[in-house]
Amino acid sequence: MTDRVHPSAKSTANGGAAAAAANPSFPATKAQLYGATRPTYRPQPNHRRSQRGCCCTLCFWLTLIFLFLLLLLGVAVTAVYFLYHPHRPSFSVTSLKLSYLNLTSSSTLNSKFDLTLSATNPNNKIVFSYLTTSVSILSGDVNVGDGAIPSFEHAEKNTTVLKASVENSMQAPENDALTQLKASLKSKNELTLKVNLETKVEAKMGPLKTPPVGIRVLCDGIAVTLPAGKKPATASTTNSECQVDMRFKVWKWTVG
Repeated sequence: MTDRVHPSAKSTANGGAAAAAANPSFPATKAQLYGATRPTYRPQPNHRRSQRGCCCTLCFWLTLIFLFLLLLLGVAVTAVYFLYHPHRPSFSVTSLKLSYLNLTSSSTLNSKFDLTLSATNPNNKIVFSYLTTSVSILSGDVNVGDGAIPSFEHAEKNTTVLKASVENSMQAPENDALTQLKASLKSKNELTLKVNLETKVEAKMGPLKTPPVGIRVLCDGIAVTLPAGKKPATASTTNSECQVDMRFKVWKWTVG
């Protein structure tokens, strides 16, 4: 009698499971479909986050450097102040003489003034160097004369006398201020005048030297009457006061 070999149930079950896994039945289940088609997830580096971190770090260091420079500037300004005790210069109108001032029918303004100023440097260790100074004389809001003072150097604890010839021969624009000036000239009333100076100045403090800084001087409280003949009329300067507007940009100091 021939022996028959019967495969075990366990082998059949294992083989069937492997075949089913290799060749899934149709239709496939959702788990089988998603498991076969879904790509493997790999996290990508966040470039935006890294760029933000770099920007924040850069801003922090720039702010820190700026604050450090401000601290150095404050220390330098304090040291210079206690070392030199800087004071702004002062000005005063010594005399003002009017040779003539008239308006023609065509509103052409003719005038001539002789101006003398006194400039004082109150500092012990600071020398001022002035560039050319423009001078203008105003009656109300009308410019009645222009002139200039040449450049000069103002030594320590020194008072310098400045002279300028101020003239005008030009047509003035028609406005309320010119109308008022015409009325004053016709009535020969006393005219109230202002002297305006504009220039640039350098300050020298030992090895330190500032760049040219703008300065403006306005002197008011000057009164004058029109001359009766050929002799110039002398203005009253007793009540005149001069205000000096001067700003030093200490962060631009240079070593001379």
